[in-house]
Amino acid sequence: MNTKLTLTIEQTVIEKAKKYAKEKERSLSDLIENYLKALTKDNEQNDIELTPIVKSLKGLFNAPKNSYYKKDLTNRLSEKYL
Repeated sequence: MNTKLTLTIEQTVIEKAKKYAKEKERSLSDLIENYLKALTKDNEQNDIELTPIVKSLKGLFNAPKNSYYKKDLTNRLSEKYL
């Protein structure tokens, strides 16, 4: 069931969002709805119970604070395969 919602947003943001929605051939309401679904999806995932194996693995790896995972992985795979 769809329900009407009133939002107060800066005019420039609304204009940019409408332009973006038009470029993507979607409605602004659809974009906002999907964004809100994505935001609240994380909360739903926290309710998932972990299996004993996953629980035993959780927290075993701590990345260094100044680590760039994607960059480091790309470099490592480049060294290995190129």
